[in-house]
Formats: sequence, structure tokens, C-alpha cells
Amino acid sequence: MDSFRVAPPSPSPYLPIMSHLADIAEEYTFLDPDDRYRMLIDLGRALEPMPAALKTEATLVRGCSASVWVYPMRRDDGVLHFLADSNAAVTKGIIALVLQTVQDKPPTAILGTDVASELAPFDLKNQLSSNRTQGVPNMIALIRETAARYV
Repeated sequence: MDSFRVAPPSPSPYLPIMSHLADIAEEYTFLDPDDRYRMLIDLGRALEPMPAALKTEATLVRGCSASVWVYPMRRDDGVLHFLADSNAAVTKGIIALVLQTVQDKPPTAILGTDVASELAPFDLKNQLSSNRTQGVPNMIALIRETAARYV
């Protein structure tokens, strides 16, 4: 997967109001299952749009029941910025959660992040069906592999 360097993005209107994973997790714990689904869908909707031209076999995450695409961009300051999308609303919310742990960080910080532990408060395996969460390790692996290429 080729990536390109871009200037730092301007503040995005697509960022969730709760910009920190801890804030999202705190809110999530107070919600009933239906509202948790709605929250994930809203997080997915808040993702920065991914151009259709970037949704290719090279950016497709393997092993997900829904189609998930992740495209890395290395900014001029060396941090990695990811665009992502999915054809399933809840899965798009899950990749939004994953990106909350790594977005706009240097590759070494991404490699030092235990994404699975960061996502533990969401208890996704018990909150969602297995077919919705089966691709999460593959999403994480793709992001880590991308970061490793830039170290």
C-alpha cells in the first residue's frame, strides 16, 4: 500500500465531539445496548470521508465480515493520519474507535500502543456479535504493519 505525505490537516468537522477515547468509553458505559450501537454508528459517521478511489484491494482489511478500508498518510511532521471506511455502519464505528487510539501519532508511538487494551473498556466481544468484531485484530495488525514501515 503506497502512502503519500500531506500537510497537517485543518481541524476537521468530522471529529467526534468526545475526542478522547477515555471520554467515549465513559459515555459508552452508561448506555444501554441499543444506544451503544447508535454511538458506534455516530462515531463511524464522524470519520473523515475516504475518497472512493482509495477503496482498493490494497487498502482492504482482510478477515472482516464487512468491507473495511484503511489508508495511511504520512504528514510532513512524520505522524501517521489514517482514512478509513466500511460498508457496514457498526463496523465503521469500530474502526473509528481503533483509529482513536492511533490517529495522528508518530509510528513509534503507534507501535507502542496496545490497541486491544485501549479498547478493552468497550468489551466489544461481549457487546457485539462475533462477526462484527472478528476483523478487529486484522484492523490493528494492518495499522501496526503500516507504522512499522515508517520506523
